[in-house]
Amino acid sequence: MKNTQLIYSILFLSIVMGGKVQAQDWPNLNKYQNENTNLKPVATGQKRIVFMGDSITEFWSTTDPEYFAGKPYVNRGISGQTTPQMLIRFRADVIALKPAVVIILAGINDIAGNTGPSSLDMIADNIFSMAELAKANQIKVILCSVLPAYDFSWKPNQNPAEKVAALNELIKNYAHDHDLLYLDYFSAMADKRKGLPSSYSNDEVHPNKTGYQVMAPLAEKAITKILLQK
Repeated sequence: MKNTQLIYSILFLSIVMGGKVQAQDWPNLNKYQNENTNLKPVATGQKRIVFMGDSITEFWSTTDPEYFAGKPYVNRGISGQTTPQMLIRFRADVIALKPAVVIILAGINDIAGNTGPSSLDMIADNIFSMAELAKANQIKVILCSVLPAYDFSWKPNQNPAEKVAALNELIKNYAHDHDLLYLDYFSAMADKRKGLPSSYSNDEVHPNKTGYQVMAPLAEKAITKILLQK
């Protein structure tokens, strides 16, 4: 009898815990749900641009809000996210918004292992899948290099610098082979260690306002160029 009770108890806990896991919004689809629903149409003559990414994208709007002011730019960055999470929410947070262009900046949290171990090919495949989804929906694609990082404050001693450089090479080659625009933030921001210098960041990963002001004209040049393409 005791064994039967124990089995039922374990089964009950498994069902409850399983339900909790299934109920979790792992890709955080809920974060922008209301904003997406209430997003106003762009003004006549303007083209919507969606910035897809992690904290580096999300914090841009708060650290340097002037860059987004008065522009048809939509920030859909979520802090801490990895590329599989972004891929799951790509339809809701990008395709459904019907932008002319998506700017994809992703991969650093995968290298840090935020949602578990990932090979560079796994990370690149998720980025490439987002690009292919965009192209299939007539959305022009700008693929960004991952920003330099010498170390992670939240997960030290991971030696990410060489992995970032290698991932960027995969992204650059894919962009070239598939006629996509490659936006190279890395070359403009990396120091001699292949890291992000203190002048551009307070934690060697996330840009400060000066760092974003380095990125802004590069992004603008890329946006202007891609909108001119037929």
